[in-house]
Amino acid sequence: MPVTEEGPISIEAGGPNRLILASRSPRRRELLREAGIRHEVKLAEDVDDSDLCPGDVSAEYWVASLAYLKARAVADLLDPGDNAVVLGADTVCVLDDEIIGQPRDRDDARRIIESFENREHGVLTGVALVDHRGVMLDLFIDRAIVRVGGIGEAEIEAYLDSENWRGKAGAYNLFERLEAGWPIEFEGDGSTIVGLPMEALGPRLSELGLGI
Repeated sequence: MPVTEEGPISIEAGGPNRLILASRSPRRRELLREAGIRHEVKLAEDVDDSDLCPGDVSAEYWVASLAYLKARAVADLLDPGDNAVVLGADTVCVLDDEIIGQPRDRDDARRIIESFENREHGVLTGVALVDHRGVMLDLFIDRAIVRVGGIGEAEIEAYLDSENWRGKAGAYNLFERLEAGWPIEFEGDGSTIVGLPMEALGPRLSELGLGI
């Protein structure tokens, strides 16, 4: 599966007329809205990464594969004449070569957060753009690094009680935890850590006529 660092390939004359986000993530929807990018949401119920196991593959291959599968599954639901582009994305954290996705439950969320304390971990988001025919227009990965200081047991327990860890790769949302005062520093695009690398994605969508 090719993963590119370049812009999307050329598409048919006239270009797509709408962008479809193949994700239930409210954070990804908010990032697109904040960027002024018009879109709609459509899901394929048979693709749920929480039910899948990466096995013996790299984190890069895993996020790229899931992003493509999510986008392609929705593209396959479209009518042949529906001139749209489907956006699929997937985000994981990586610590000591372990791929860390969404926590299974409260205990798993605690384990993940405690493992991040006073350490550095990586965050990868894979993005796939697929047209209405199922043709892959672009597939890329963006990377960031996060450093977390000491949070403390009481703060972690209060966060677990809030249940804000549910549905989040690595059990946290970067901007939310920064606002809460957690000792976090990062390198790279903050939106990549949240779930959609807007600095890299924006120009690609603009080339397709789907940007601002």
